[in-house]
Amino acid sequence: MAGRKKRLFDPADPAPFPLSRSKVDLFLSCPRCFYLDRRLGIARPPGFPFNLNSAVDTLLKNEFDQYRQQGEPHPLMVENGVDAIPFTHVDLNTWRNNFKGVRVLHEPSGFEIFGAIDDLWQDKVSGQLMVVDYKATSKNSEVSIDAPWQISYKRQMEFYQWLLRGRGLDISDRGYFVYCNGDRSLPRFDAQLHFKIKLIPYDGDARWVEDTLTEARQLLVASDPPAPNEACEFCNYARQAHPI
Repeated sequence: MAGRKKRLFDPADPAPFPLSRSKVDLFLSCPRCFYLDRRLGIARPPGFPFNLNSAVDTLLKNEFDQYRQQGEPHPLMVENGVDAIPFTHVDLNTWRNNFKGVRVLHEPSGFEIFGAIDDLWQDKVSGQLMVVDYKATSKNSEVSIDAPWQISYKRQMEFYQWLLRGRGLDISDRGYFVYCNGDRSLPRFDAQLHFKIKLIPYDGDARWVEDTLTEARQLLVASDPPAPNEACEFCNYARQAHPI
């Protein structure tokens, strides 16, 4: 069966153009790669799927959902002094779905913006909602979100905060990363992976989103792509494969 044809941006088409969080991040990473992808259909070579990370993500959702059903805080919240419970909403499963997600029409750009969240917690005092994102890795050092490349993690959090505010929800600037680090120090595998879990608070600032979407629109309506970014291995690959 033939796959569904990718919809490309057409400046003459007045219909809202769907744009995912990952594509917005691509624009910030390399405008040329973004143009080639969304306007001309020349995508970056796909990466390998992170199936173990996906498994951790699914199991965490199942675990937090158990406490959601009980209306009780997860022990991780209690241990870290977070006075909250997992938030219940009829659309939560839709918002978690990668192909549906939280969707907002951004009228100035004409984009239908969407992204799939991991979780929402509700502060028991203020009632505000906090975006929660799950991360998984395995390394000897302590996990953090301080490395330069992890700016994408912070933008991801802020983007979700912006999306959910666009749905009329009262979203706190404070969000949390549930960061799971596979323990390599054990003497045996025994068909099990053990994780050290760290809850990392992050105070987001989503003011960049509006201007970024406007700039992405201005780029896509241009008749030609921007110049190659010499520091980007992907757009240089595309330049060799498709000289334009």
